[in-house]
Amino acid sequence: MVLSSLLFATMGVCVKYASAYYSSGEIVFYRGIVGATTIALMVWHRGGTLRTSVPGMHFWRSVSGVLALSLWFYAIGGLPLATAMTLNYMSSVWMALFLLGGAIIMGGARIDGRLIAAVLTGFAGVALILRPTIDDQQLWHGLVGLISGMLSATAYLQVTALGRIGEPEYRVVFYFSLGGVVAGALTMLAGGASSHTLEGVALLLAVGVLATVAQLLMTRAYATGKTLVNASLQYLGIVFAFLYGVLLFRDPVTWMAVVGMILIVVAGIAATFLRSKTAPNVPPHTTSTES
Repeated sequence: MVLSSLLFATMGVCVKYASAYYSSGEIVFYRGIVGATTIALMVWHRGGTLRTSVPGMHFWRSVSGVLALSLWFYAIGGLPLATAMTLNYMSSVWMALFLLGGAIIMGGARIDGRLIAAVLTGFAGVALILRPTIDDQQLWHGLVGLISGMLSATAYLQVTALGRIGEPEYRVVFYFSLGGVVAGALTMLAGGASSHTLEGVALLLAVGVLATVAQLLMTRAYATGKTLVNASLQYLGIVFAFLYGVLLFRDPVTWMAVVGMILIVVAGIAATFLRSKTAPNVPPHTTSTES
């Protein structure tokens, strides 16, 4: 899980550099090609199948996941790397909010005050993170990053539903990657494709390879380790992104941003723990920042 978090943060670095050459839709397109090809070859080698009996569920999961990924890549291009990654990790807090909303709508269900506290703590962290970004353009990227986290939460819930009916993880990841290829191709048809350079191609390849390897490592971690420990270690990705941002991009370090990140990490871990007690069969986001 630690290595997976490091690779996802490194992928974020490559996305930030690639944003100078390509649009977020193009990056999603090429990332999807690498992911879908890799998964297809692995399944073929192991004698598995990509045929599914629930194409509709995969379609809607891909729509929410690809949209979340595209918005996150867009946010990375305009925000400090750690800020963009932290906002995406708000997905755990969003899921806690969804759980609270469901309890209220159903009526009669006991609402856990600790879960409410976790949600409020998470949004207090968001307020602290976005407060230093006075520039209107950065604030817009921040809101986009926040929306990406919310969409990621819906995608994770759809992944959980697919897992409950027996769809293997590799099949879910394959159709998600395929959805990225289709969505990216549509954006390129509408807005045109950027010309390639050797550095640009290298960055696109790195994004795809890093994302795929990190995904496989994370899947292995959740299959063999303890869920809460993995969910906690996953937040090391924010630490790695913070270090990358300071060292490579000279990202500013403000006390409000640091405190905000800490609050979101604490809220996310608490929300994961409380959700696991409320609904033990619902895993935390096993696809991380890959939605």
